[in-house]
Amino acid sequence: MLKGRHLIEPGDFQLNEIESIMQLADNIIADPEGYSLVCKGKLLASLFYEPSTRTRFSFEAAMLRLGGEIIGFDDPNNSSVSKGESLGDTIRTIECYSDIAVIRHPREGTARLVSKFANEMPIINAGDGGHEHPTQTLTDLLTIRKFKGGCDNHVVGVCGDLLFGRTIHSLVKTLSRYQGIRFVFISPTELKMPAHILNQLDPKSYQETTSLDEVIGSLDILYMSRVQRERFVSEEEYLRLKNYYILDKKKMKAAKQDMIVMHPLPRVNEIATEVDEDPRAVYFAQAKYGMYVRMALIAKLLGVEDKK
Repeated sequence: MLKGRHLIEPGDFQLNEIESIMQLADNIIADPEGYSLVCKGKLLASLFYEPSTRTRFSFEAAMLRLGGEIIGFDDPNNSSVSKGESLGDTIRTIECYSDIAVIRHPREGTARLVSKFANEMPIINAGDGGHEHPTQTLTDLLTIRKFKGGCDNHVVGVCGDLLFGRTIHSLVKTLSRYQGIRFVFISPTELKMPAHILNQLDPKSYQETTSLDEVIGSLDILYMSRVQRERFVSEEEYLRLKNYYILDKKKMKAAKQDMIVMHPLPRVNEIATEVDEDPRAVYFAQAKYGMYVRMALIAKLLGVEDKK
């Protein structure tokens, strides 16, 4: 049972619990009308202390498509935070009005902290600094299931900003729990996967490289990511690294015919727009699956997954 639980990082749920969310997402995709009223009378608080397009819109679309409603803010300057209100007081107040809350915050660990102030309201982490992004991981798992038939036995290339990429950290830790997963970590030396993530992996399950060209032909899944300007202290360092990898048609010629290209979006220059026409580019379908998996998650945490 997931009713009343928080989702702060993917490790909060067992694999069978994640699988139950995937199965519900499949059911919703097959019959969206059947789930269009399950959250009628329920309110989701959308608390975004950091800019977002896909995550915020997909959560709000998910709640609306389940028949629920939304309150919240996408700019903390429009809330009592600007007056100095603490996070704890904000959450205690929001819980007076809402049934479930989603929070994005630039500081690592904030989602876990605020969950301690919520007595009955489930808290969903929509990204906390460079730490975790568990609902993007659910999105990624559903996408892999849909295009590759399951999450076991894949060679997964992860390319770009592996140091600050919270979507990547969450995905790698979760995929490592599946059978037969091998990782290829592709990054500049300055943005390599942090030791605290590598230490959680079997040393035989991954390799590190700076060259995408040398490994692209071996991959079943290529997960691209942007170099995140907002995480850099030095603008000069960002500008030096931002175009380190650019996936284009020429590189795609060396890839397997059934490889898929994923990206959490937004992209900057790391995937040329010419790749969008390649059937192996699934990142916009991935964004849509994000709405469905968030519908399933909300329904599970509120205990309203039965069709009405």
